[in-house]
Amino acid sequence: MMFNKRLLSVAFAFALVAISGVSTAQTIDPATQAKLTELEARFKVADKNADGKLTLQEAKDGMPRVADAFSHIDIDKKGYVTLEQIRAVMIKSGG
Repeated sequence: MMFNKRLLSVAFAFALVAISGVSTAQTIDPATQAKLTELEARFKVADKNADGKLTLQEAKDGMPRVADAFSHIDIDKKGYVTLEQIRAVMIKSGG
């Protein structure tokens, strides 16, 4: 019985996260959405090996502002940043 309650709690938490993600996306203003679309296109061009990650060198070559903030974006110090990480910083900073 305890397992079922815990499983149900986890499922509910995931559902809340999914719902909040949708509502967050709906509240982004058109100007920010346009910037995010441009960001995605620029990321794809800068990501030379198409692995979904930008190394510092890829960022320097294709996204210099990301390169300037690389250590701030790469909070886990993995040596790369993802589109999702850049997008999160961009949204948090107000576009």
